[in-house]
Amino acid sequence: MTRARTEADELLERTAAGDVGAFRDLYERTGRLVFGTALRVIGDRGYGEEVTQEVYLEAWRKSSEFDATRGSAEAWLVTMAHRRSVDRVRAERSRGDRENTFAQNDFQRPHDSVAEATERREDSGAVVDCLDTLSEPQRDALTLAYYGGHTYREVSEQVQAPLATVKSRIRDGIARLRRCLEPLGSPS
Repeated sequence: MTRARTEADELLERTAAGDVGAFRDLYERTGRLVFGTALRVIGDRGYGEEVTQEVYLEAWRKSSEFDATRGSAEAWLVTMAHRRSVDRVRAERSRGDRENTFAQNDFQRPHDSVAEATERREDSGAVVDCLDTLSEPQRDALTLAYYGGHTYREVSEQVQAPLATVKSRIRDGIARLRRCLEPLGSPS
């Protein structure tokens, strides 16, 4: 038994022929479905939007490979969205694991040297001045972590930012703080 062709099937076939208007109509007709699929898998609006964009870019490039006898255009698009979303989740998980490894292995040395330099400075005003050169998000994250004694996860919750963002702010803030304090000479 053959299934009835959908409007999306026809739009996708016209897209394969290079019809930009058909592609626009295909997006308008199926965009929410594709985005909803990505959002359910990923759970993040921003990444869901990125995946949706990637799916439609792939659909434009591979529209000639669509075979209506194997399924609907909607199913074809949702399958791409699901596959790309799962790939994104895996990539983010892997990136998070790498960042955690970096933080555990390499992050203590810069922290210690800056903390020691800060403690040894006779003029604590220089440290305050250098802290003022940081962006507000960097300063907040650094202050909470090093002066407040909070973990990265606690800082993330307090500033309502993703853990990876907080780690990046702290790392970049330490680098800027170190550069600012360098002209004062290294601690003895």
